[in-house]
Amino acid sequence: MTDKQVPANPANKEETQIIVPSVGESVHEGLVHRWLKNQGDYVQLDEVLVELETDKATVEIVAEADGVLNIKKQAGSKVTVGETIATIAVGSKPPASKPATDKTAEQANKQTPPPATESEASPAPSKTQASSKPLPPSETLSPAVKRMLAESPNINVEQVAGSGKDGRILKQDLQQTQSASAPNADSTTRRVPMSMVRQRIASRLVAAKNATAMLTTFNEINMEEVIAYRRQYKDAFTDKHGVSLGFMGFFALACTEALREFPQLNAFVIEDEIEYHDHVNLGVAVSTPRGLLVPVIKNAQNMTLVDMELQIAAFAQKARDGKITVADMEGGTFTVSNGGVFGSLLSTPILNPPQSGILGMHKIEKRPIVANDAIKIASMMYVALSYDHRIADGKEAVGCLKRIKELVETPARLLMRV
Repeated sequence: MTDKQVPANPANKEETQIIVPSVGESVHEGLVHRWLKNQGDYVQLDEVLVELETDKATVEIVAEADGVLNIKKQAGSKVTVGETIATIAVGSKPPASKPATDKTAEQANKQTPPPATESEASPAPSKTQASSKPLPPSETLSPAVKRMLAESPNINVEQVAGSGKDGRILKQDLQQTQSASAPNADSTTRRVPMSMVRQRIASRLVAAKNATAMLTTFNEINMEEVIAYRRQYKDAFTDKHGVSLGFMGFFALACTEALREFPQLNAFVIEDEIEYHDHVNLGVAVSTPRGLLVPVIKNAQNMTLVDMELQIAAFAQKARDGKITVADMEGGTFTVSNGGVFGSLLSTPILNPPQSGILGMHKIEKRPIVANDAIKIASMMYVALSYDHRIADGKEAVGCLKRIKELVETPARLLMRV
């Protein structure tokens, strides 16, 4: 038995159930993304045990007592709110630390083989297939990996770098190896399950296209003044406030001001009524490895540029750590998305229902422009405002985008809110 492991379910021990928590009114199910502890591990109160992926965010579930972990739902399993995914045998004492021997390491591997997900389940290979390629010891490979090796004689398992725990080979490791070694003439296809976040994004985008009368208006912004302003003060800003001075803060501030003048773009269509908001809850689209998430800056209308940058930086850190919560993403009334960070020059952003407006920022690019009857080079950005035509006409939408343009092009005026 390895360090920090004791037998699961010791006799005469009270059990504490680890259940799927309620993380939001609209969230009813999730996916066990990965266990951070192994079967039979001794865990302590408030220690993170598992990451649960919902259609909105990734949630960490912690131990509710000290004791021995007994996992009931493996990684890849779909679970519902209130369902038990593990138990903790309470009352056991932590085992004394001792080096793991080869024998105990082998036993640990036998106890915790990585399970195949439902999407990987398929009939076992025939004896003919299995004999076509020698397989590593069964205790180190999941059934899905064994099947893929048996069906893929061109893969040399000795040359596959495992990305799992302790270098264990996972199915995706074999897929990557197979893809890299395939000749150009031989096209291959593969299917993987959509993550719950991706499924949620897909359904919402389709709903936005089908349920709204979406239209997009465009403009361009001369970024010269805001670039000069940022260049002059960015070091002092970082020294004083501990965060970088970016461009998103200026656009966020400009949006809150413009939405005060054009409240239709900050409102919702609810059946045959319009729901107006006196507050601006500004969603800021953030790209993460698991998909696009939109955390919300609450009451942005009361914030300064410093407040905006601090909040944006906090969300960016949460995104990197995979810790954006459902609460972080609730209540948005308008969204800002920056495709320019990926090099997009122009695009039409899609609404985030029930919101009626979304601003798309794009790449800053030097272009020739005409100013005072002369041609000069300037740093320009195309911007796009998509809106629900049911609630706003061109006059309001174009006026709102024009106001955002004016404020960003004159940062001193923006900061004075005039």
